[in-house]
Amino acid sequence: MHRRLRWRAAAAALIVLAGAGTLGACGDDGGDGKSGADAQLRLGYFPNITHATALVGVEKGIFAKHLGKAPKTATFNAGPAAVEALFSGALDATFVGPNPSINAWAQSHGKAVHIISGAASGGVSLIVKPGIKSAQDLKGKKIATPQLGNTQDVAVRYWLKQQGLTANKDGSGDVKIVPQENAQTLQTFQQGTIDGAWVPEPYASRLILEDKGVKLLDEASLWPGGKFVITNLIVSQEFEKKHPDEVKKLLEGVVEATDYINQNKADAEKVTNDALTKLSGKPLKQDVLDSAFKSITFTVDPVASSLTAGAQHAEQIGLLQKTDLNGIYSLGPLNDVLKASGKAQVSDK
Repeated sequence: MHRRLRWRAAAAALIVLAGAGTLGACGDDGGDGKSGADAQLRLGYFPNITHATALVGVEKGIFAKHLGKAPKTATFNAGPAAVEALFSGALDATFVGPNPSINAWAQSHGKAVHIISGAASGGVSLIVKPGIKSAQDLKGKKIATPQLGNTQDVAVRYWLKQQGLTANKDGSGDVKIVPQENAQTLQTFQQGTIDGAWVPEPYASRLILEDKGVKLLDEASLWPGGKFVITNLIVSQEFEKKHPDEVKKLLEGVVEATDYINQNKADAEKVTNDALTKLSGKPLKQDVLDSAFKSITFTVDPVASSLTAGAQHAEQIGLLQKTDLNGIYSLGPLNDVLKASGKAQVSDK
């Protein structure tokens, strides 16, 4: 079922448990995304500020309030690993970037996942060593991204192509792209083994404030109105079909968590930093937090037009075959929640 058996072991190996118990990656979930003995929703997200909606929702007990009990959680470095876990049956839903969402849709021929909400816009930059002043200065340089095929990886390769530069999947070309974990990028940038990185917050701010990096480009400058989806929420279609009430409750939590972040910035920063500390063992400095939060807009609007454009970019650089995205969104439940709260509804266009 959507590569369930073939990917189960791989997904289990990639998962880093953030809560007690297991995600059922190796157990029998009855084929519906839930075991009979444990009905906790299983939720994935990244230890990134761009996933603050998830961090705040979990840490403030917002998701638990709406779901009736805290979800079981797992954290990931980048989208492809989270998607594998969802396909394997180890997760019911996960916060993830747009390009992994598109890839999941394409790989399953539109049968495995739906995007059910936005989470964040912006918060991505190209940070380089001092002395690099333009795209042309990147010739012969090494640029890190979180993972081959993830949202930032697609963005930098497409942008380089627009600048007349090549960056091939095998590492050849004018610019060598080096997919690696974000935490490793902080080390390799400091050591000088890479010359820059196209990364989300808080890593972009950390490269600047801790390692004397220079912001060559804010990705927001490439998008109409500076708006582009960096994080959205996807759900297993199987789970969505069998547990629509749980999906609605999760979305109620997402809306409340988003409101909390936007109405309580200082506390949201603290809660996010405390969560990141638990996951990584080290808190972020206040200047990094402030810088990162300023560059991100937390919103349930999925900014659907940017996802469509992102798919076209991935196609043009050979990381995605031409894909019909019609039906990738399932925003009815979210719009029901928004309407009930007297909030503006969102579009899939």
